[in-house]
Amino acid sequence: MNRRGMIAAFSIIGMVLLAFIGYLLILFLGKYIIDEKKFVMNSAATLVDEKGNEITRLYVENRDIVSIKEIPEHVQQAFIAVEDARFYYHHGIDIKAIGRALYKDLLAGSKVEGGSTITQQVAKNVFLSSEKTWMRKTKEVVIALNLEKRYSKQKILEVYLNQIYFGHGAYGIQAASKLYFNKDVEQLTVEQGALLAALPKAPGAYSPILHPERSLQRRNVVLDLMRKSDYLTSEQTVRLQGRTLALDVHQQVKEPAFLTYLDMVMDEAKDKYSISNEELLKGGYKITVPMNRDVQKTAYDLFQKGSYFPGTDETVQGAFVLMDQKTGGVLSVIGGRDYVQKGLNRVNIKRQPGSTFKPLAVYAPALQEKKFQPYSLLEDKALTYDGYAPQNIDGQYKGTITMYDALVHSTNAPAVWALNELGIGTSKQYLNRLGLEIEDDGLAMALGGLKEGVTPLSIVSAYRAFSSEGKTIEPFFIQKIEDRHGTVIAEAALKEEKVFSKQTAWDMTKMLETVVKEGTAKSGSFQGALAGKTGTTSYTGVKGASKDTWFVGYTDDVVGAVWMGYDRTDKQHYLTKGSSYPTRLFKDILTRSPLKHATAFTLPENVKDLPEPIHLQAVNDLTSDVIFKPLGLFTVRLTWTPSSDKRLVYHIYELKDGDARLVGKVKGKGEYDVEMVNVLNIPSFYIVPYNQLTKQQGDKSNEVIPAFFSEEAVQ
Repeated sequence: MNRRGMIAAFSIIGMVLLAFIGYLLILFLGKYIIDEKKFVMNSAATLVDEKGNEITRLYVENRDIVSIKEIPEHVQQAFIAVEDARFYYHHGIDIKAIGRALYKDLLAGSKVEGGSTITQQVAKNVFLSSEKTWMRKTKEVVIALNLEKRYSKQKILEVYLNQIYFGHGAYGIQAASKLYFNKDVEQLTVEQGALLAALPKAPGAYSPILHPERSLQRRNVVLDLMRKSDYLTSEQTVRLQGRTLALDVHQQVKEPAFLTYLDMVMDEAKDKYSISNEELLKGGYKITVPMNRDVQKTAYDLFQKGSYFPGTDETVQGAFVLMDQKTGGVLSVIGGRDYVQKGLNRVNIKRQPGSTFKPLAVYAPALQEKKFQPYSLLEDKALTYDGYAPQNIDGQYKGTITMYDALVHSTNAPAVWALNELGIGTSKQYLNRLGLEIEDDGLAMALGGLKEGVTPLSIVSAYRAFSSEGKTIEPFFIQKIEDRHGTVIAEAALKEEKVFSKQTAWDMTKMLETVVKEGTAKSGSFQGALAGKTGTTSYTGVKGASKDTWFVGYTDDVVGAVWMGYDRTDKQHYLTKGSSYPTRLFKDILTRSPLKHATAFTLPENVKDLPEPIHLQAVNDLTSDVIFKPLGLFTVRLTWTPSSDKRLVYHIYELKDGDARLVGKVKGKGEYDVEMVNVLNIPSFYIVPYNQLTKQQGDKSNEVIPAFFSEEAVQ
């Protein structure tokens, strides 16, 4: 071999060695450039109700990851035909395609055709930034070659189809299929797959929603490319190109009615299950929530109506919570009339609860401690307690009043007197167990006069004790969370605490039911058994103005609350009406929602029913006659108009020489005979109604003196 031949041989050997070393270097560098964690793509979280129906989606990128096995072969072929016809024949870099692209670019004098393979696009989109430099292009080649060495063609194609953008917020083939055709990817037809394959090059320009004619033309180009790649016959191509786009667009629109609920879900995922907001939006989770979509929309729609919100202007605010009282799952929540995502959530803002606090701080603890019974008499007087002088709203005081009536008519003085008798320390022990930890130590807490107040969510949880045999429950917004593989990673647990006896809870329910039927919460209309309490706090800056108004109520199935007020109350911004407005709104939400309501509360086992109150009815038509009875001799017959309540007892008194003597009792009747009367010294008589529940006597009747030898007496 001559010298020239030897030089040529050594040159070839050197080039081969350099190529081999370069190849080894590419493989070596690939280990450091490829970060497999980047294969984990952002995937949308799906919120579903307890029946599995989708409510909405949460995402940074609207993507549902699918396996290549779920993508029909004809859909795969459409993308290969348009993006990388030699996909199955190259090893990441298609030298032939690059040469063809360079040739066409030179002829055109500018860049008209790309030479990137699908593998290179995965390398670029998943692992690299968007910078356009020789170093980035070099990295792209290095990564592409290593991807082909490490992964199968099917895996690379799967990553590509899940990663690319299809326009209108849809990332990945499954989200695109749902968006444009409202079907899963495995249901796509050939022409539908071709349409989706037409989009990644320019999603905006070829959008079938915005530019249907241009999109149709581009789809037909893809179908023709499929023919050239022998995926379709000429006849199939012609037939498919003759079909319309046949879209069934299903765009995800953020429902404003759901915004508060979504935020509460995200907060709970972070606080209870340590899943950050960012991870929740990217992790592809399936989140089952107890939301009732119809109740949520009904509440939202009614919150938009200004007629429910009586303020000095239209900026008056409100909050609403409705919870399944059996499970603790929150069915509906409204954080404000104009709530914006991550905005001020008034469900979590503490406000003055007013008289809604009386059952929690005073009456239920007093019953539980057996300090009083529902028909015990409480002091209803204008008393002063170390400088604190509570007043009844109407300025009227009866001296004594039953707990039942004090609660029904929301009388202030007896509530404060009862708390003073019970003890603030005892009251706060119960409040703490109800989840209402407060700093206050004054008697004003009986009327809901607190330094900070309570949140609508916390007071709903507390009132649940009355509807569920004395047990509170922790409200929740997330029933369970599944990862994208279907594994349950978090689930709500039923957390109850026994605070009151079943008897106390039932007695409170019966009294609070009367509050709705006859008392301060009778405004509005509701066809069903409903118990609850109103609350109003006054704004002292303007006469007759209110700062906070409430209604907290429950049925056999749900418990909830409505709060109304301004975020900041001043002389220009205050409520012009009281608690009748949140009461009416609460009833209307329940009435207009599809929830079914029982017509009566269910009496728990081993619990005594609370009798209806007995009202003392004055008697002013007492009359008398003297009659003759064979065995009773001369008898005085007293008659009067009795109460319709047959439980009322009447005490009969004889008045002689200024001294009154009880001579008899009769129950539920308007007649009584006093026998063996001394006709030579006939006394006068009167009667007094007596309430055997309260051991309370009413006013005495008119006095009568029996007339001897009246027409009735001669028989």
